Amino acid sequence: MSLDIKFELISFDDAKNRLASPEESGKPRTLVVYAGAELSFGATAKSLLHDASAQISRAAAFSKFTGKSGSSLEILAPAGLPGVSRLLVLGVGAAPGEGAEAEKPKVFDDFVALGGQTVAKLGAGANAVVFFDPPQPPADAGQAAGQFALGGWLRAYKFEQYKTKKKKDDSERDGPGEIALAAPDVAAAKQAETEAAGLAEGVLLARSLVNEPANVLTPVEFARRAAKLASLGVEVEILDEKALAELGMRALLAVGQGSAQESQVVVLRWNGGAPGAAPLAFVGKGVVFDSGGISIKPAASMEDMKGDMAGAAAVTGLLHALASRKAKANVIGVLGLVENMPGGEAQRPGDIVKSMSGQTIEIVNTDAEGRLVLADALWYVKEQYKPAFMIDLATLTGAILVALGQEYAGLFSNSDELAERLAKAGEATGEKLWRLPMGPAFDKLIDSRFADMKNTGGRHGGSITAAQFLKRFVDKTPWAHLDIAGTGMSSPASDLNQSWGSGWGVRLLDRLVRDYYEG
Repeated sequence: MSLDIKFELISFDDAKNRLASPEESGKPRTLVVYAGAELSFGATAKSLLHDASAQISRAAAFSKFTGKSGSSLEILAPAGLPGVSRLLVLGVGAAPGEGAEAEKPKVFDDFVALGGQTVAKLGAGANAVVFFDPPQPPADAGQAAGQFALGGWLRAYKFEQYKTKKKKDDSERDGPGEIALAAPDVAAAKQAETEAAGLAEGVLLARSLVNEPANVLTPVEFARRAAKLASLGVEVEILDEKALAELGMRALLAVGQGSAQESQVVVLRWNGGAPGAAPLAFVGKGVVFDSGGISIKPAASMEDMKGDMAGAAAVTGLLHALASRKAKANVIGVLGLVENMPGGEAQRPGDIVKSMSGQTIEIVNTDAEGRLVLADALWYVKEQYKPAFMIDLATLTGAILVALGQEYAGLFSNSDELAERLAKAGEATGEKLWRLPMGPAFDKLIDSRFADMKNTGGRHGGSITAAQFLKRFVDKTPWAHLDIAGTGMSSPASDLNQSWGSGWGVRLLDRLVRDYYEG
């Protein structure tokens, strides 16, 4: 996965020298600096802007720019900066009446959001020097610079390979941006940037998988792309339908039996921890297209169901990120890849299937298919690898959208410790979670007259009964279920993402592993 911006890490002195002379290539150069409340600057930035200070003050007064976070001031041909065609002053300060807490970036307090905002203001193909000297210095300037670059890469991502025509303006401006990032500790910043690049690649890999059309990204093609992680040292095993049948994964296979595309399960293993240590397990729902099967979905927005594999995409991106930075943990990623179609062999409402666990499931609605995929995948992981915990990600229920919109993913868990750690990682990355209840009263709703359970408990508490269903396949293993139907696809535009696919979950789970589980 290529990144659309190249960041060059330079010192403040190198930046000053570069800005003291005109750009030799003739390409206009932009200087970016950051201002706090009442037009305050970092000490080094203030020195750099000395000769332009009067012009900045006049322009700020005229435009009523006070340095409030999210605001900006643009000055063309600024005085005293011969190598600068455009000066961008971006506000990072509190609004009048707000406290010091408002000075901090709102997402991931180590400057990811600021990187995204800066790249957005610069525009495509920018030639710029970013003077990374905000008025409130970061506690770790190196890490802050790396996170800034991460935010820039996330914002710059586009998915346009299927467009055969572009506007003239786009063709002229497209291409990698050239951004020199001036930082106080260049060595530390370079190290942090390298690590952030692997995480950015993981997020963008997940986004691209979600954005792909289902006629391209079949289960077999998804498995082929996931197998490319072997180049990073990830062990890859692909289980075809014959192997899945031998394992007894009849619930998973039932979902895909109406499709001409073969179902697959991909096992990704990263062995970065102590030999023999129990692995951390992540399981992703990978329904590459969900028509609803015999219980077919309404036509409106059915095209969005190409994104019903966002959970598997996130697990793939996570393994890329962990392997890229050589994470000191043993990690298993399992992708359950199927297509749910209403073909002549499709399962019917009223069918009863036997899962790998031996438990039987009455199919009440063939559109409640993701939980069937996860049921067999979770049981397989539990039995085969005896993990320290299991976390599954799935665009599982429309009910979670009704409950939480697109601000939070739903969190269900049998472990308070795991749930609390996930919630903290969500707050740190801006990929937020909201824990919902579980309990025997909800569990009763999926009891069946004819089998051990039904695959849906009806409309009421739909997200909860889906989680109760999955809980029957984890036994006592610490487990969390993340319902990402509202966050994994059809994403609202933000400072960090302008794409339909969000790559949601990669940063969250990378942070979880980094903060709590690396040796």
